[in-house]
Amino acid sequence: MTDSPDLAAAKRLLDAAKDAGFTFQRIAAGEDAPLRGLRQSTEWLDEIHLGGFWAPQSCTAIRRRRLSLVVPGGLPVAARVSGDALTVLHTVVTDWPA
Repeated sequence: MTDSPDLAAAKRLLDAAKDAGFTFQRIAAGEDAPLRGLRQSTEWLDEIHLGGFWAPQSCTAIRRRRLSLVVPGGLPVAARVSGDALTVLHTVVTDWPA
C-alpha cells in the first residue's frame, strides 16, 4: 500500500527531526502509539509530542531556553506550537535551529 502524500511528508519530516538531533520514543504500546521527541543542547530543551498524524491539535512542541540559574516553575518557554503532525514537525524542523 502506498502512503498518502501527507503521510509521506510527515514521515520525511519525522526523519528530518531525527537528523536534527531529536530522539523519539513511543509513550504507549502499539505501532500507532503517541511519540515523544527530545533534543537538548547547551541553549535549548526542545520537546515534541505527536499524539496522532491526522487529528487537529493532537500534536505539540515546546522550546525552552536553558539557563545556568535555577528558575522557579521550570525553564522559560521560548516558543510553542500545536496542531497536526505536519504543522508541528515542519515548524520544529525549519524554524528551531539545533
